[in-house]
Amino acid sequence: MLDILLLIIVLAVFFDIANGWHDCANAIATVVSTKVLSPMTAVVIAAGMNIFGAFLSTAVAKTIGKGIVDPAAVTNYVIIAALLSAIIWNLITILMGLPVSSSHALVGGLIGAAAAHGGIGILNADGILKIFLSLLISPILGFIIGYLFMKGVLNLFGRLAPGTISKHFGRLQILSSSFMAFGHGSNDAQKAMGIITLALLSAGKITTLEVPTWVVLTCALAMGFGTMFGGWKIIKTLGHKMLKLEPIHGFAAETSSAAIILASSHSGLPVSTTHVVSAAILGVGATKRLSAVRWGIAGKIVMAWVLTLPLCIVMGWGIVKVLGK
Repeated sequence: MLDILLLIIVLAVFFDIANGWHDCANAIATVVSTKVLSPMTAVVIAAGMNIFGAFLSTAVAKTIGKGIVDPAAVTNYVIIAALLSAIIWNLITILMGLPVSSSHALVGGLIGAAAAHGGIGILNADGILKIFLSLLISPILGFIIGYLFMKGVLNLFGRLAPGTISKHFGRLQILSSSFMAFGHGSNDAQKAMGIITLALLSAGKITTLEVPTWVVLTCALAMGFGTMFGGWKIIKTLGHKMLKLEPIHGFAAETSSAAIILASSHSGLPVSTTHVVSAAILGVGATKRLSAVRWGIAGKIVMAWVLTLPLCIVMGWGIVKVLGK
């Protein structure tokens, strides 16, 4: 049992590293594409802010731990299958340069693995509905708030000379990208925390779903370490391929995204930072003109979003069946 528990912790840490690597683009794609910061400087700042953000709350971790499946019905093999499916999908999409949701991947893997083990009866329908709604609504909010925030900024500062706007918003973008990285750490690092805590509860090492301090520290450091790798293909997709960004656009997209993510973290809702920031970039771009957005690239990203959940459910299911557990 100790060997299996250790394996789960190692896989959860690896998932967190892959998550930071994959989702690094969420925090720094715009600040790099606008040339406000060099890629390495942006990555170092993002990694540090990810670590700080992970200590903000454990509300999302508790939602992951008990909101999807009855903790008493979970086995270590179910958790292993969920983590493996999320890790595999993350690595595939990193190589393809597609900004998809690590949250969807983990939730899908856990649903599929749990259903394969104990049937759909052990799933928490109300909790899953709450998570699905938060994952569905958050990118819609990202688009709307990104659009409205950008409109407000343009109304206030749009008459200034372009050089003045770029100069001042370039400085502000350093703050907004740090804010975004902090928000990313506050939400995404908690998903691995929830999985490790669930495994500890299943193994009888703890008696409640309170997240141990060492788990918070481990996941925070793993998220920061993964961010240090950068997700350069995904950064290129978000920062260059979808829309030509200037500092003012990057500031608006990052600030609106971070506000949504931090509010979700405070409420214990596991949202997709990838979906939120991608949608916010599209919303900001739509204030220029709809044709400014490369909708063909956006369509490919949305298709990857749609496929993430069902494919990870199938992978989670299949891995449990292969393991015979």
